[in-house]
Amino acid sequence: MTTGPDSGPAGEAGPRDWGAWPDSEDTRRDRRGRGSSRGTRARGRRAGRAGEGDGLLPDGPAEGSVAARGPDADPQAVARAICLRLLTMAPRTRAQLAEALQRREVPQEAAEAVLERFSEVGLIDDEAFAEAWVSSRHTGRGLARKALASELRHRGVDEDIVKDAVERLDPEREAETARALVTRRLSSTRGLDPAVRTRRLAGMLARKGYGPGLAFRVIREALESEEADNFPSSPSSMDEHDYSED
Repeated sequence: MTTGPDSGPAGEAGPRDWGAWPDSEDTRRDRRGRGSSRGTRARGRRAGRAGEGDGLLPDGPAEGSVAARGPDADPQAVARAICLRLLTMAPRTRAQLAEALQRREVPQEAAEAVLERFSEVGLIDDEAFAEAWVSSRHTGRGLARKALASELRHRGVDEDIVKDAVERLDPEREAETARALVTRRLSSTRGLDPAVRTRRLAGMLARKGYGPGLAFRVIREALESEEADNFPSSPSSMDEHDYSED
């Protein structure tokens, strides 16, 4: 029986201040354990905040970071999480995802199983990737077939898929894009020697993957058109009529 809310354990003599009641050895061990757990959690939170900037990478936690610690996870679950994270950020080829899984040291068997499953459900589609890449990069950057094929190969797309994707680019569309690029750059070369202008314009087209035949053809057309606009060859029929005698 207790004498009040702070009188201590029943049947025991001691001070009325319960906070001053002497601890047993078991009680002290229990308190030390709780304090240690709280300290560990606090240190973990502080370490997590300190590593927020560099603890995570686009394809998983960085080696040695707080996020990388913990019990071993199912390899296929890890592979799925990495692939989904990368595909959410931007479209990826199968080769790019395989490389990311290898960097995170996902076992080969688990990686192949996940990549195969993602391909079956359409989350990985190198043909669709290549087609979209050719369309967007030609429209946005003006790249020609040669440059587009090089970019696709660099991303691990199969050669047959690369060839099929770039061949879908209409040759006339490619030529029109080359003309537009030359027209856009032409004004910045005015005042230079014609040979210098031609060399600079050809170099710009070459960097975008255009062959020399097409490049020099559209450059010659642009320079001739510019010269014709600046120096009309003859007066118009209206001018001749205006100056004729009645």
